[in-house]
Amino acid sequence: MIRIRSVQGHVDVVALADARLGVFAAAVPWREFRWYRRQRHFSGSYWSATMRAPVGYESRLEYANLLLCDFDPRVEWILSQPFLMEGDDHGTTRKHIPDYLLSRPDGSVCVVDVKPAAKLQIPAVLDSLDWTRREVEAHGWEYRVCSEPDPVPLANVQFLAGYRRGFQFDPGQVDAAADVLGAPVTFGEAVRAVTPIAGEPPFARSLVLHLLWTQRLRTNLSHLLSTTSVLEPT
Repeated sequence: MIRIRSVQGHVDVVALADARLGVFAAAVPWREFRWYRRQRHFSGSYWSATMRAPVGYESRLEYANLLLCDFDPRVEWILSQPFLMEGDDHGTTRKHIPDYLLSRPDGSVCVVDVKPAAKLQIPAVLDSLDWTRREVEAHGWEYRVCSEPDPVPLANVQFLAGYRRGFQFDPGQVDAAADVLGAPVTFGEAVRAVTPIAGEPPFARSLVLHLLWTQRLRTNLSHLLSTTSVLEPT
């Protein structure tokens, strides 16, 4: 079974077999995200473009993977620490709080745990994750364990995240910039092409980066972004 904490402070107990996305409509993270001196992990709150609201994380590794989820166009909803999962595992009582619950436009659901790669060698950790995987996948949901992401794509996405807030951009200018960039160009060429729309090169650069974040433009993120990066319309 799973326990879900609501925004009113109530705890609902639901059999995992009966859990549907709707039961999380009023859910809040199971634990509070705390900040205090000399804490071992760097907790924080990240303003998610997907949620248009803050989403919590309990470590820099969770933050990195949350950032990549926020950038993923297949993700339309994110909840951190969605539930407390309890059950019997061949005579062993287990409890586990997954790190994230994601949903996609096709209605599919993914439960995500974030663990450093080094901890995936610890038998007790593997046993807990294996139990979670079996229970979640038996319910028909996807289960994913994420560790340290590739540093170059992460650096690119972290940079683009500075331009993720759609309310900071004029929708007319965004659409006009996307129309102008209808063929492959370098990043430098894109900025020059958009400057008449934005008024000044710095604003044009921001528009192009926002189009990359929203993935109305795409480029090879396995290499660090530069003025020579080739951008293509999606």
